[in-house]
Amino acid sequence: MSTLAENVARQLGEAARRLDSLTPKPSLDLLGRVESIGDDVATVSGLPATRLGELLMFEPNDGSKSVAGMALALDPNLIGCAMLGPADAIAAGSRVRGTGSVARVPVGEKLLGRVLNPLAIPLDGGPDLAAAEFYPVERPAPGIIERELVAKALETGIVAIDSMLALGRGQRELIIGDRETGKTAIAVDTIVNQRDSGVICVYCAVGQKTSSVAQVIETVKQFGAMERCIFVIAASDDPPGLQWLAPYAACSMAEYFSERGGDALLVVDDLTSHAVIYRQLSLLLRNPPGREAYPGDIFYIHSRLLERAAKLSHERGGGSLTALPIATTEEGNISAYIPTNLISITDGQIVLEPRLFQEGQKPAINVGKSVSRVGGKTQAPAMRKLSENLRLEYAQFLELEIFTRFGGMIDERTRRIIEHGRRIRTVLTQPRCSGLTMPHQVALLLALNEGLLDPLPLDQVTKLRNSLAKWLDEEGAAPIEAIKSTGDLDDGTRAALRNLMTELVARVGATPASSAASASS
Repeated sequence: MSTLAENVARQLGEAARRLDSLTPKPSLDLLGRVESIGDDVATVSGLPATRLGELLMFEPNDGSKSVAGMALALDPNLIGCAMLGPADAIAAGSRVRGTGSVARVPVGEKLLGRVLNPLAIPLDGGPDLAAAEFYPVERPAPGIIERELVAKALETGIVAIDSMLALGRGQRELIIGDRETGKTAIAVDTIVNQRDSGVICVYCAVGQKTSSVAQVIETVKQFGAMERCIFVIAASDDPPGLQWLAPYAACSMAEYFSERGGDALLVVDDLTSHAVIYRQLSLLLRNPPGREAYPGDIFYIHSRLLERAAKLSHERGGGSLTALPIATTEEGNISAYIPTNLISITDGQIVLEPRLFQEGQKPAINVGKSVSRVGGKTQAPAMRKLSENLRLEYAQFLELEIFTRFGGMIDERTRRIIEHGRRIRTVLTQPRCSGLTMPHQVALLLALNEGLLDPLPLDQVTKLRNSLAKWLDEEGAAPIEAIKSTGDLDDGTRAALRNLMTELVARVGATPASSAASASS
């Protein structure tokens, strides 16, 4: 009994010494409560010092793990919050803690190759992230003095884009079109083509189906460099607040690399869904609606995102962030509210048409409505020389082709223009994940300009394009290397390349049409 008393006395003495050694410090704990909640939007009172964009932690009534929310509307007495997690166990009267911190995401090399949600929670079954640095999801865009001219090309590997709608590193190019016209395919092909370029790619899915996102990830794994990509996914069944946050979080992850002198590519799929999500949140928060029920700041939420894409000055590291936002139209109406806003923000647009897609022309780019306001200045001299008349020739062919459908008689000159235009269209029609490097595209455009492809049937033109890269790598190492190193096409290199293409045309032309057709199919 005495031993037990001694043990108790010893423990009490130890506890007293520990209490004496503690130095009490004041702490401020901000507590509020939920006034109402529904449709993943909560109204909170009792936190007058909350900032716009601040993270709040909601404590469920069942004692489960706290759920994060983000302050999106500040009234004198109430705060409107978008929930960033499941809110089933949260009800009126639940406690809310203010964190005093705006939403932040981890950034750095450890994110590469991972599939994450906008809060950087892994979705790929891998280990949790242990990032050493965090960036706010909302960051100011670089000022004019902090930017430089876009001077280096971002090669997509797609002939129609690299020749007529060239992109530059630091540019913002909108991909716009109806549903199921290949918008995501162009963006994914661009990501795949960066496997040897050193560009870090960040793909952000907003409100997309899980099956569609899985196909994108699988395509990049199979054909691209997954280890240099980050996937930020906010699926259609995620809370609206999480979907709204996704593009800003993905942009912060990409900015980490561009601000350290690297090149990054951000694909947002798509901003039309993002605008719809923001409209939903704004109406639930009782913000005044405007045109088509969108809130008055709908332009600002996208401009402050896309303005963060830039070519940075040498003082800022000299890196670049290129943005490829995607927008969905209805019945090809690019003059609708959201598409018009995005077109006015970006440096050009790639317009896709359902009619071209259904006719088998993929990518289904409407060259007449598409434009790149910056990237053409970044083209290699060889590419610029060979493609300067391509757009005009193709437009002329499309106009003449309409008249030939009436079955009237045409003269020999018109027939040659139409036949040449059909070869142009065949060259511009390109299978998925079959990107061509700049020297390979130069060789193809040279053969097109010289009329070497005009004698070939269309199916053999397709076969030639598909076998072009292998042939040039094996037989034309010298001229290809010269174009790659200088970017120009001098007389000697042009003659050597023309001889190579003439020989390839002869080899393809010697193949019987039936076998060529089966090879292309």
